[in-house]
Amino acid sequence: MKLKVSIAGATGWVGRPLCLAVSQAEDLSLVGAVSRSHKGHDLRDVTGDSHLDVKISGSVAEALETPTDVLVDYTKADVVKTNVLTAIDRGVHVVIGSSGLTDDDFEGINHTALKNKVGVIAAGNFAITAVLLQRFACEAAKYLSHWEIIDYAADTKQDAPSGTTRELAFRLSEMRKPDLTYPVEKTIGEKESRGATLRGSQIHSIRLPSYVISVEAIFGANDERLTIRHDAGSGAEPYVQGTLLAVRKVRNYVGLIRGLDKIMD
Repeated sequence: MKLKVSIAGATGWVGRPLCLAVSQAEDLSLVGAVSRSHKGHDLRDVTGDSHLDVKISGSVAEALETPTDVLVDYTKADVVKTNVLTAIDRGVHVVIGSSGLTDDDFEGINHTALKNKVGVIAAGNFAITAVLLQRFACEAAKYLSHWEIIDYAADTKQDAPSGTTRELAFRLSEMRKPDLTYPVEKTIGEKESRGATLRGSQIHSIRLPSYVISVEAIFGANDERLTIRHDAGSGAEPYVQGTLLAVRKVRNYVGLIRGLDKIMD
């Protein structure tokens, strides 16, 4: 039996190719699509692809009136939490590709998912190179005690830091907190210039035209330095493949799983 999938943000940058990928997969069935700006339209008319024979809903609650196994959310920071909790409350498993959720948000999502006995997989970035950056950075943190993170994104991105950077800071905090030679709060001058502290790591967010998503973890030691960087291209294909992996595996879990690498064989 095919896994029934609904996608919120179906007409977005990742949502469009993801809808097509789900519809073409032998083990998946696209049963719902959500887009507030295209409510009531046929997805095939909006995307120009005849394979996508689904009516677009204006909300997740509306889309989930059709029996659904997994909701995938690729929306925006102002609606993702509501979408996720709506799905969980209905017993639907969730894959989160949107950014903007805080550690407190994730704690609440995990609590609700455990209560409803559903699985949630959240990744700041579903691209394999972003997953490798996290893995290599965590390995470096075992041996190098000083690091900071630079977060790059387009000037149109509303939330900061990005989900990719939040996930990296979270994973590094599981290893340990970095050392600071001079405390941030004792900075002479504008303390804001030292960035924001997230899970112990200093984060510096840059928002400029021409960037998609980039993350740079910089480790420093006496007379040496290590830089590990992920750069996203303009295409969505890397995110699609990682998301499909999460869709297929999310039903194997109860509660929240943070990080694509946690489910990779």
